[in-house]
Order: sequence, then C-alpha cells, then structure tokens
Amino acid sequence: MAKRLFLLTLTLIIGCVFVVRLGTGDEAASGGKTLVRNASMVLTMDPALGTLEDADVLIDGDRVAAVGKGLPASGARVIDGKGKIVMPGFVDLHTHLWQSLIRGCATDKELNGWLGGCVLPLQGSPVSGADAYAGARLSTLDAIATGVTTVTDWSHAFNPDFARGNLKALTDSKQRFVFAFMAGTAEWIAPEVRRVKKDVIDRNPLAHLQIGTHPAGWNVAGVEASERLAKELDVPLNVHLLESKADPATDQMGVLRRAGALRPGLLANHVVHATDAELDELAAHDVRIAHNPLSNMRLASGVAKVPDMKARNIKVGIGLDGGTNDTSDMFNDMRAAVGLQRAQSADPSRYPTPADVLRMATLGGAEALGLEHEIGSLTPGKKADLQVINAQALNFAPKVDWAAQLVFNTQPVNVQWVFVNGVALKKDGKVVGDTERVIADAQAAADRVRKYLGR
Repeated sequence: MAKRLFLLTLTLIIGCVFVVRLGTGDEAASGGKTLVRNASMVLTMDPALGTLEDADVLIDGDRVAAVGKGLPASGARVIDGKGKIVMPGFVDLHTHLWQSLIRGCATDKELNGWLGGCVLPLQGSPVSGADAYAGARLSTLDAIATGVTTVTDWSHAFNPDFARGNLKALTDSKQRFVFAFMAGTAEWIAPEVRRVKKDVIDRNPLAHLQIGTHPAGWNVAGVEASERLAKELDVPLNVHLLESKADPATDQMGVLRRAGALRPGLLANHVVHATDAELDELAAHDVRIAHNPLSNMRLASGVAKVPDMKARNIKVGIGLDGGTNDTSDMFNDMRAAVGLQRAQSADPSRYPTPADVLRMATLGGAEALGLEHEIGSLTPGKKADLQVINAQALNFAPKVDWAAQLVFNTQPVNVQWVFVNGVALKKDGKVVGDTERVIADAQAAADRVRKYLGR
C-alpha cells in the first residue's frame, strides 16, 4: 500500500512539473517570459550595447527585459541560441499589403503603365473588404516569415469596406503597424478616418495612423484636405514623391509647399528623382524617406540618391512596396539597396554598406516613424520585437563575417523565431496561423480582382 501511495505521489509530482513546463511554453507563445540562451551573436543595434557573442536575451511580457550573459531563466521558456543570431525585427517603412493579389501583374511596365493596368481600374470597382482582407492577410504572414515586425501599410482605400478589410487583416496579424489611410475629398473619407482612429487605432497599442495622399497638380484639393485632416488628428502625412521620371513635371514639391505639408514627420516614399535643392529642402523640414530598391528596379524608376540623403542627415528606412516588389524578402531588399549604389558608382565602399542597411531596416525605420524609443533595437525596456536567425544552414555557414552574411546570405527560411510585443508569431521556423486557408482565400480574391482588371 505504501509503495502504491509513493508511486501515485511521484506520478502526480511528475505530472505537475510537466504541466508547469508546458504552461511556460504556451505562455511564451502569447507573452510571458522567454529567454534566448547563449545566442552566438546578439546584434542589438544599440550603440551603447553593440554586438555581443554567446549572450542571452530575456523577454518579459511585451518588453526586452535584459541582454547579457548568464541571465536567470526562472519561469521562462528557454530557446537554445547556439549557432543563432538575435536581432531586432525589421521595420517595413512602405508597402501596400493588399497587392499580393496582383503579384506578377504588368512586369514589363514602368510605374504609370503598371498603375494603369493593375491598380487604377479598381477605383470604383466592387473590390470588397473580404478581398482586401485576403490579400493583406497573406502579405502579413509573408512579412512575418522574413522577420518584419512593424509594417507601414499605405492603403488605397478604394471604398470604406475595402479599407476596413485591410485594417482588420493588420489587426489580426498581431504585427505592429502604421496604417496610412489614403484620404482625399470624397465625403465619406474624413468621417471614416476619424472613426478608425477613435475605435480601432487608439484602442490598439500596436497600431498607429498616418494619412496617405498623392501630391500632384491635378490633386491639389486632395492634398490640402489630407493635410488638414492629418493636422486635426495630429498624425503624419504619407506620400509617394518623385518616384518616376514623369513625377517632377506634376509639381509635387510645389503642391506640398502650398499645402504646408513639408513639416517634420512627413514620410516620403521613393524620392528617386529629387534635385540637390529638393533634398536640401526635405532635410531642412525633417522629412523622412522610405527607400524601396527592389520596387524601383522592377519599375525601372531609377536609383535613389541614398548617399546624398545620408550626407544631409535625412532619416531613411527601407520598404518592400507591395505588388511592385513581388517578394516580402527584406534580406533581398537590403542586398538590392547595397548593390544598386555599388553598380551605379563602381565603388564597393559606396554608402550604404551591409552594416548601414541593417540599421536602415531596423532602427532607421523606427526613427523615420518616430518610434525609436519603442522599437528598432534590443535595448532593455523597449518593446520585444525581435527575430532569431539560424546561422547554421547550408546557405549561411560557415562563420566569416556574420553581420555581412545577414545581408548577403540570409533567406526568410533562416528566420526561426519572430516576436512582436513579446508574442511569438513565428515559432521553430513556422509562421503561426492557418497558412493553407490564407493562401486559398487569397487565390479566390485574386481571381475576382483579375476580372475587375479585365485580365
């Protein structure tokens, strides 16, 4: 009898220990504590901390609690960091998430030809909120897979339902996001944007709002209305600026000047065809720039003067730019940012270097959004937005210069874990979510959109 009682007690103790350990693991998937133990490299992007070897990163709740060696693991899910790199999550400074539905569209066209064939026909079409949700949800999972923890989504907002579906996909993704709501003079827009800010953005600690518009001589009223709304809501304006060789003739800079929109916090996407004087003006007004190298290559837009922007201390980050990128691979985007400048200048030391683009894709993007005190580096106290990368893979090994290899060798498959606000959105190499259902829904939506485009 005593033996049976002992065995029963031992079984209960083992069971309780198992439950506690299992509970800790589940807790790490939805917050709680997680410790990455003995990471071979911790790329903090914090100048005060630098790059550490054989170090730990402790997540407690939604924050980075500590970075260092021998951190206590009490109550934490432990991830073995041997052979792995821990770094901040990427900040995608410019994209259009719904455009996964038009991947591969008009690949032989420049910007205006692509817009005319793949985007503008959807104005006034019955493209729905369900379609927007399907495309944006696919893109969010794709972005998470490549280590993107913050996304800046410039939504075309073809109609109120479309904008709501787009925004719901962002909310469901559990990514940190900036929703750039395309505004204008339509009567429904301003009331809807006010509602969105009050009922959705302000209630979600992961959410931020911007107002999107397109400066051009034919859209003066729209830009002025957008700038008034942005100032009313105390949010930045987000514009496409000097992207194609045709844009300077539309008086984009003049329209922004007259609207009073050249002010600190304005986020300008592309800025490929700016003159030196225009770059001086943008710098003087603390305008931030989203560099989109893969998109600029695809649309034959040209090469942005990124070294000249750096010389003027303009805040510059990197964007994936939706359907004109055809990939959500931030590593590929960084490679393009380096390669474009080297190819144009025939100078391998030309800015940006691999270290420069790693900063642009993390802390630089955070600075451009005014979020550098929350994200962009593994500084204790900041939000726990980070990724764990497997460096012991066929495409990455052996170890030579891991910081350079992050840019030149890494692929999304190397990203093993992605945390946003302390929550694991990619675990052991698998994105959290029903990916098969998401892909099927996106295919159905793409089939509908293709009909609206007459393709």
